[in-house]
This record gives sequence, C-alpha cells and structure tokens, in this order.
Amino acid sequence: MLSDDLNACADLLRRGDPDRFLAAMAAPVAARRVLFPIYAFNLEVARAPWVTQEPMIAEMRLQWWRDALGEIREGAVVRRHEVVTPLASVLDPASAARLDDLIEARRWDIYREPFADPAAFERYISDTSTSLLAVSAKALGPADEAVLADAGYALGLANWLRAIPALEAAGRIPLVDGRPEALRDLAADGCARLRRARATRSGVSRSARVAMLPLWQAGPVLARAARDPQAVAAGRLDISPARSRLTLMMRATTGRW
Repeated sequence: MLSDDLNACADLLRRGDPDRFLAAMAAPVAARRVLFPIYAFNLEVARAPWVTQEPMIAEMRLQWWRDALGEIREGAVVRRHEVVTPLASVLDPASAARLDDLIEARRWDIYREPFADPAAFERYISDTSTSLLAVSAKALGPADEAVLADAGYALGLANWLRAIPALEAAGRIPLVDGRPEALRDLAADGCARLRRARATRSGVSRSARVAMLPLWQAGPVLARAARDPQAVAAGRLDISPARSRLTLMMRATTGRW
C-alpha cells in the first residue's frame, strides 16, 4: 500500500502528466514509490512558470523548489510537503543537485525570448528531459550515462515537438529554426539517438529499466515528425490511444524500452 503522500503524487500525475502516470503504473509497486515523487516534482516545476503572468512570482515558485532540493542535498531538515517529503527519501545529494539544473533550465519557460542558438536548445532539452530520466533510472539501479543521455534527449525532443502548437499559442518561440527541412533534420537526429540508446540498452540494469518506460511513444512521434514535418505545427504527432496503450504494455512486459 502506498502512503498518503505517494497517493497524492500519483493523483497529481494522473491529472497533470498522464503519460508518466501510465508509465509509472506499468512499473512494479516498489518502483512506483521512487518514480511517483520524482515525476510529481517534475510536474510541479514544469508548470510553475505557467500558473502566473508575473515573471517575479514564477521565479519565486521555482526558487521554492530549489530551496527544497537544497535541504535534501545538504541533509538538512526537509520541509513538510506532499511531494518534497517522499522525494527526500529517494534522492541522494548528487541527484538533488542534478534536479537543480532542471529547475534552472525551466527559467526559459518564464520569458518569451527565443533560444539563442541550437546549442542552447539542446542544452534545454538535456537539462530537463535527460536530467529527469537519469535521476529516475539511477534511483532504481545502475545505468550508463551515455545511454541515458541519448534516450533522454530523444524523449525530451519528442515531447517538445508534441507541445509546439501549445507553446506557439502561448506566445513562445519554441524552435531555433522552424522550417520543414530543419524540423525533419531535428526529428531525424532524435530518431538516431533513440536507436543508439536502444542498441546499447544493456547499459541500463534490469532494476532501472522501468524508468525508461516513458519512452514508449518517443519513437513513433519522432518518426512521424521526420516523415511529415508539417504534422508538428498541425498537432498531428500523437499516436492513437489504442496503439499507445498496446505499445506501453508490450514495453513493460518485455522490458525492451
């Protein structure tokens, strides 16, 4: 049975990040105790810049989470909170420091400036998606950093491409180069990284493998974007719900993320 805090984390995910909620639910119960608070933390940080039009308030919200991670990292008394409390039980100081990088990257979401260059875009995807994947996997077992870097970037890019219509509607400039040929190359690079990660999946231990389940839609999404870049702006990247559920079940059963 999960604690009240873990149930609260699960409910946050069910309502705010249904894809990661489903991925966590496909994992064994013991792994859910680790994944729920980490994923709930990510959700709270990701939405902090969007719940207010005031940049200063958004900065304060992100700083609150940085302070909470600082307590975990330093071994201090950790504030009582439905997410922070269970998070403190699954993070070591290094993981807390890495999630601090994730928060810093999310400051981009507060403002409307575009990414300075392709390197800044890639750094944002890595600091958000790869950091989350690496912390989740390593909290469960050994995992090779190179595999996590490729897989995390592919996952982050797929999710970012899915979000582009909403980002543009909110007045953001989500891409350095939005031309169809540039989008095709970007998605093709994501596909290549995902293939490389899967070719070396043995670098992720069996116990850590369930942290890779959020990748279950990344391959089809990236392949569709590479094949039809116009589908990105049109919001036509998602696969059908039936195919999505079936793919997740297959990945969870076989462990071949």
